[in-house]
Amino acid sequence: MNTLRNKVQLIGNLGNNPEIITLESGKKLAKFSIATNESYKNAQGEKITDTQWHNVVAWNKTTEIIERYLEKGSEVAIEGKLTSRSYDNKEGEKRYITEVVCNELLMLGGK
Repeated sequence: MNTLRNKVQLIGNLGNNPEIITLESGKKLAKFSIATNESYKNAQGEKITDTQWHNVVAWNKTTEIIERYLEKGSEVAIEGKLTSRSYDNKEGEKRYITEVVCNELLMLGGK
């Protein structure tokens, strides 16, 4: 059960082209967002689609795959863990961000 404590699985589409960052150490980082959709019918019988956006980061070999094959609109399944962090923006205000750190990636759809 310990492996289920902080586990996220999402299937969605990239909302933008991945941002690839090469750090001074030579490690590569990929940052992108994916949209997940949930559809349901409201009390009036109308179909409602609710879209949620998720910030995703990936490292190392996963980043190389992302850099090579993924672009805006690509459908992916990811597995990872949730992380939260804070930072101070240029105005000195504290900001908080929650991200999914991807450790498994499956490309869906076709080209």
